[in-house]
Amino acid sequence: RGTQIFVGGQIGWNAQQQFETDDFIGQTAQALRNIVAILHEAGADPSHMVRMTWYIVDRVEYNARLKELGQVYREVMGRHFPAMTCVQVAALVEQRAKVEIEVTAVLPD
Repeated sequence: RGTQIFVGGQIGWNAQQQFETDDFIGQTAQALRNIVAILHEAGADPSHMVRMTWYIVDRVEYNARLKELGQVYREVMGRHFPAMTCVQVAALVEQRAKVEIEVTAVLPD
């Protein structure tokens, strides 16, 4: 039991809605940092995540860079691994975006 927190899709741009990189790993790191910031606003942290859905535009790059992806994930999120789904999409709404991640978290009562 607890309060559910729904984090809408986060992409790899900064607080000013500007991309600092077109690199997949760099955008992923920023999207994850955005998620952590939103969770903190709700009084939660990555350990409260129960689900993540990743939308990527290039599964070949995703698979080729799994080691780097795992490293940046652990740096930002720690060693908490909720249920995850990864889906390749034709494109994201923001043309430069390479990844979009949405999260559900539960803050215990």
